[in-house]
Formats: sequence, structure tokens, C-alpha cells
Amino acid sequence: MSAIPYRVKKKIGAWGFVAPILILHAFAILIPATAGIYYSFTAWSGIGEAQWVGLDNYSRLMEDQNFHAALGNNLKWLLFFWTVPFVFAIVAASLLAQVKRGALLFRLVYFIPYVLPSVVVGSLWRFLLHPDDGLPGLATTLGIPGFDRALLGQSETALLTVAFVDNWHYWGFLATLLLVAMQGVPKDLYEAARLDGANYFRQLIHVTIPGIRPTLIFMFMMTGIWSFMVFDYVWVMTGGGPAGASEVIGTVIYKTAFRNFEVGYAAAQGVSVAFLALSILLLFTLLRRRGWDI
Repeated sequence: MSAIPYRVKKKIGAWGFVAPILILHAFAILIPATAGIYYSFTAWSGIGEAQWVGLDNYSRLMEDQNFHAALGNNLKWLLFFWTVPFVFAIVAASLLAQVKRGALLFRLVYFIPYVLPSVVVGSLWRFLLHPDDGLPGLATTLGIPGFDRALLGQSETALLTVAFVDNWHYWGFLATLLLVAMQGVPKDLYEAARLDGANYFRQLIHVTIPGIRPTLIFMFMMTGIWSFMVFDYVWVMTGGGPAGASEVIGTVIYKTAFRNFEVGYAAAQGVSVAFLALSILLLFTLLRRRGWDI
């Protein structure tokens, strides 16, 4: 019996190390995803046998005004998180990059909100935003005008208030990542910019941002994908209210599946979210093929 060739042994060994994570991936992601796609073409309550209905769920999705309103809120969420946290993070990271002493402490302070459980953060901020007992009530007591209102209880402010809380949790994490990227920008570029008379703002625009562009664009992509998957903060703080003003696709899917027991239709809604996330990924892939440094 001939010995097993070295190349074959090497491949078997490599696949042996990879196999456990592939099996875990199949059971945790691939199989549920495939089942979700299948059930999106059925009428199923979650119990009993599913009935095949073809594209009926997707046809219904096109006419579902609640889903369209939730999608609009997700797009507002996307625009918010493509602007506000990135501005905060870039400015904070660029300032922190100049700190020589105590930099680690500042990084920890920035990063701590991100590691706190979203349920805890959402519940805490819901208490802090209470119009009588929270920060608005304190502001009113101190005579500061404009805060004597239930920010989470009004249609005009509910979604933006939840986005503010999520931004409080998120921008420090983003600043930490961008800070690491900034530390990889050659110092010679800053020296040359200063010799040319560039101030802090011009250095930020012409040196820092081009130097961290791969990390910046990657986080734009991930933030865009996460914006269509938001659920926890909205659910904890408003539950999609008032009157659906802060409803997002995640809360709509949850209510459809576990309140209305229309699991098949909820699966179709979930597949649509996956398609939106995939569209963002394909967009950035196309930009990379066109020469963008991502």
C-alpha cells in the first residue's frame, strides 16, 4: 500500500482545521437562510404544515404600506448613520491621535458604550429621556426651554431620539477604529503639509481622510448594512411607536411573525432585507473593481 502523498496530507490537514467552523456555519447560517428563503414562498403560521403560495408574499409586500413606511424609516436611519457618527468619529479620532499621555484612557472611555448590552443602554436612556423624571424634566426645572416634551412619545422626534441613543453607543467604536487607521498614515505627510502652511482642517481633509480611506469606506459599507438590520434599540425604547413613527423593518418582521403568526410573510420581509444589504455590498464591490481603494 503506497503512502499518502505529502500534498494530499497537507490538504486533508487544512480541511480538518476548517471543517468545524464550516459545519457550524452551515447549521447556524446556511441551513436557516435556505429555510427562510423557502418559507418566504409559503403561507405558514410557524406551526403545522406550510402551504406553497409562490410569489404571493412578495406581491403583498409591494402593496404593504406599513412595510413601505418602515423601509422609509430605515433609509432615514441610514442617512443619519452615514453622517453624524462619522463626523463625530473623524474629528474625535484626529484629536485623539495628537494626545501623547493618557491616550489609552480616552480610547477606553470612547469604547465602553459599545460593549454595553443594547437592552441595558436602551432601558437606561428611556428612563433618562422621561419628560418628568429624566433629563428633560431636569432641564425644565432649570429653566432651559424646549425640553418639556416626551421625545420618545411624539411622532416627530421618536425615531431621531432612538438614533441619537444608538449613535451615543456607536460613534466611540467607530472613532477607535479610525484612530487605529490614522496611526498608519505616514508622519512625513503631515510634516510636508505643515511646511506648506496647512492648518488642522486642511490636514484633516487632504492628508488624514485620504490616508484612512480604505477603513472609512469599509465602515460606510458595514454601517449601511447594519442600518437595515436595526432592531434592538427601537424595540426596547419605543416598540415601533408612537403610531408606527419609529417602526423599522426589524420590528415589522418581529410583529408579523410573533404577533400575527404570519411566519411565511415575515420570511419574505426578511429576504427583502437581505437583498437590500446585498445591494450595498455589491455596490461597494463594483466601486472596488472600478479602482476604489477599499
